[in-house]
Amino acid sequence: MACNSTSMGTYEHLLLNVSNTLDPGATPLSAPLRISLAIMMLLMIVVGFLGNTVVCIIVYQRPAMRSAINLLLATLAFSDIMLSLCCMPFTAITLITVRWHFGDHFCRLSATLYWFFVLEGVAILLIISVDRFLIIVQRQDKLNPRRAKMIIAASWVLSFCISAPSFTGWTFMEVPARAPQCVLGYTEFPAERAYVVTLVVAVFFAPFGVMLCSYLCILNTVRKNAVRVHNQSDSLDLRQLTGAGLRRLRRQQQQASLDLSFKTKAFTTILILFVGFSLCWLPHSVYSLLSAFSRRFYYSASFYTTSTCVLWLSYLKSVFNPIVYCWRIKKFREACIELLPHTFQILPKVPERIQRKIQPSTVYVCNENQSAV
Repeated sequence: MACNSTSMGTYEHLLLNVSNTLDPGATPLSAPLRISLAIMMLLMIVVGFLGNTVVCIIVYQRPAMRSAINLLLATLAFSDIMLSLCCMPFTAITLITVRWHFGDHFCRLSATLYWFFVLEGVAILLIISVDRFLIIVQRQDKLNPRRAKMIIAASWVLSFCISAPSFTGWTFMEVPARAPQCVLGYTEFPAERAYVVTLVVAVFFAPFGVMLCSYLCILNTVRKNAVRVHNQSDSLDLRQLTGAGLRRLRRQQQQASLDLSFKTKAFTTILILFVGFSLCWLPHSVYSLLSAFSRRFYYSASFYTTSTCVLWLSYLKSVFNPIVYCWRIKKFREACIELLPHTFQILPKVPERIQRKIQPSTVYVCNENQSAV
């Protein structure tokens, strides 16, 4: 039942100790519930695949959309596509049959691919948050498409280096039917526990900490700039201004309003992705640590139910991202409408914008005496 090349005897002993109290093939989930979850997962596969594919097509087909941030979003979409194709179908089948039909080696491979694509998606979210921090807080817009491609390539290599040891036997992997897919199992070996901690920290806790600090700094900067703009407006004596001065002040106020709207919308979109990432992956990270360190939790009767819930929640993120893009990013929404067949286009067609109307460097870089947020 267990696939572990280094410590088979020890784990066979552990499994024998619980064989009288837990049937590995048993599951507390009823058949209707398992089938319902499997159907929902199949719908998630379809929606996630189609939604993320549309994002990749939009960025690929439209040169005007190949900005650094859009290249990052397309990479995030591609990692979600691969997660939907390489892992989710086998989990859905196992949910229905309560049996792993694909062998021990493929079980370990699917788990490795699962961590690989999840790590890449988390790395992209981390890069985006740092980029927003540099633009808004440090007033530096240095991420061009060429540098973005180099960073994306480095993130793929790093994600592979972190996830690959799980395939070579650095940690214990449990073959279903104790869970609907190959998951991290209980181990008493320090090296294997250290790898589990490294994996979970790289997937959630370290990115979460960096992204949280970045967003707190961004909020603080936006608040300070808003207060400064308000104080400058209150200190002006409109009676002393000429007609040209009033027009110049009006233009500055309009630019400040545009800048504030641009910042707020872009920051809110990335913040929504961060919240979705946190809600989907915090339970899975805690679950993985408990599986490796708590024998009582790992061999409990509720382990299969818990595994099913946290895995389903982690897969939900791949569906969540493209919905946020179309909801929050106008260009993606317009491009999605244009990709639809004409018979399905309900909304009027919007002319394509060839160039970016607002450059981050002109929005976020300002002098101290400028009335810009």
